[in-house]
Amino acid sequence: MSHILAIDQGTSGTKALVFDQTGQVHARGFAPVTCTTPRTGFVEQDANALYASVLKAVDECLSGFKGDIAGIGISNQRETVVLWNAKGEPIAPGVSWQCQRSLGICERLKRDGLQPLIAQKTGLLIDPYFSGTKLIWLNENDERARAHIAAGDAYFGTVDSWLLYRLTNGAAYRTDVTNASRTMLLNLRTLEWDRELIETFGLQGLRLPELRPSASDFGMTDFDGLLDAPLPILSMIGDSHAAAVGEGCLSPGVAKATMGTGSSIMMNVGGKAREPEHGLVSTLCFATDKRVDYALEGIIISAGSTPAFLKEKLNLFDDFAKAEQAFTEYDNGGVFVIPSFSGIGCPHWKYPGGAQIVGLNFSTSWQHVARAAYESIVYQIKDVINVMEQAADVPLAQLYLDGGLTQRPFLLQFLSDTLNRPVSTLAVSEISASGAAALAAYQAGLAASLDDWQTHRVVARRVEPGSGVEAAAENHAQWLRWIERL
Repeated sequence: MSHILAIDQGTSGTKALVFDQTGQVHARGFAPVTCTTPRTGFVEQDANALYASVLKAVDECLSGFKGDIAGIGISNQRETVVLWNAKGEPIAPGVSWQCQRSLGICERLKRDGLQPLIAQKTGLLIDPYFSGTKLIWLNENDERARAHIAAGDAYFGTVDSWLLYRLTNGAAYRTDVTNASRTMLLNLRTLEWDRELIETFGLQGLRLPELRPSASDFGMTDFDGLLDAPLPILSMIGDSHAAAVGEGCLSPGVAKATMGTGSSIMMNVGGKAREPEHGLVSTLCFATDKRVDYALEGIIISAGSTPAFLKEKLNLFDDFAKAEQAFTEYDNGGVFVIPSFSGIGCPHWKYPGGAQIVGLNFSTSWQHVARAAYESIVYQIKDVINVMEQAADVPLAQLYLDGGLTQRPFLLQFLSDTLNRPVSTLAVSEISASGAAALAAYQAGLAASLDDWQTHRVVARRVEPGSGVEAAAENHAQWLRWIERL
């Protein structure tokens, strides 16, 4: 039996997994990575450290594995900007997707009236989240970046392109269309780099990677000698898009919510791009040689980071399980946590200047506040699903959940109650890696179609709405009233 080596390069670490043709995992490896915050609002990552983490994770994964590997699939954190020269040397620290340094750039672009043009061409909002505004900031504020761009020696890439360039020793400089669709430089209709926008942004000298479908022949690598012979890299895809593939979002109306530090809710809308509305973005879902599927996406900036903040920074409780056990006896007590640490994302897109705890009174306990923090995750997902159904003109057919927060039973039940819909999780937890593996297996000829790969999926848990539906609806209405006050 042939296998696929899948690499999932994320914000906090890199996973490497070996999947067989039925989607079962046979080996794992992991290497952590760190973020630095040199100034308020700045979040950076060492590009060389990202690459080193891939080598370490792959080495650990393959150290005891003896089977045959047909190819490699890569999923990656999106929007993070890496600039390097022809030698593969980083020009500046990688600018994380979380970085807010380009807020001023965004305000200027909005004042210049560019939002309608950017939305029409790219499907995106003007926001620091996306790569384009980070690139403008680097060109205008970092002398190293500006000099290399002017000289035509600045290679831009999201993390996938950077890893590919290093893995192939500079032989392959490519990206897939899902990652490109997050840069604010890709024309969503033509699936080509948009030269008008690049010129408008003052980035004419910037080198851009060759565009390919998510399943494609990207290049060959031996991981700097870790392998006896090089293997083909057969897929590259942004992690949220990979999760959509892994969870079976292969037809209109099927959606997934990745619930981690932040959250990405993505719904397949078929073979035609939808107009971005209600704070949603229009994006690629995935692409092969046979099909291009589009999606609508709602981005939640703070999800799991909210209860983590209460635990780690405010010392409100010392154990997540203990907090959740208390929820059987406590409601939110009229308390709401507005997790606008870096702003509120879709569909509100507000930057009020800090998170807030509202509705406090003398009878408020830490349990009320802790529950309110968890509830804020669910309310944000509800807000996204509501506008997503309107914009897509397609009802939600199925919602799959992945990410670390799916281990919280209270959260799954409260989400099902608030949506008044069933929600499901799959048995495989490394869902982004699974999606990258599915695309690579298809490209390698190990799967006749992506649907074939999905036939082996195992649903681990399906949660139905319960007795809390009415109370959840009342609380969500109160949440919206607090949001309007921001």
